Amino acid sequence: MTKKIVSTDVLLTNIIKGIEEVKGNDIVILDLRAIDTAVCDYFVICNGSSNTQVNAIVHSVQKIVSKELKEKPWHVEGTDNAEWVLMDYVSIVVHVFQKEIRTYYNIEDLWGDAKITVIENKY
Repeated sequence: MTKKIVSTDVLLTNIIKGIEEVKGNDIVILDLRAIDTAVCDYFVICNGSSNTQVNAIVHSVQKIVSKELKEKPWHVEGTDNAEWVLMDYVSIVVHVFQKEIRTYYNIEDLWGDAKITVIENKY
């Protein structure tokens, strides 16, 4: 039995859906495909207002991607303190921050060559 390959666009859509489901804030997509040194195609960055909301965002993304696409992240780290959780889906890396930690690390500026798409809050 062969495993169905999930397109990056479909995965991206479901990740965003998972973030929005629990009201993740300030969602940004960094398209890294034109950057030679990038480790993946996209970064998805968002933040929650507390460690509880950060973990809720992570669980929501995992649940929706698993349910819709039968995919699991290759690696997840940071859930113990939930200040910055990284979810690695290989082609897409999701960064879920608490707001202050996101401001401090400022990943968007580190990857300034990326094409940035801001997702408007739906609530």
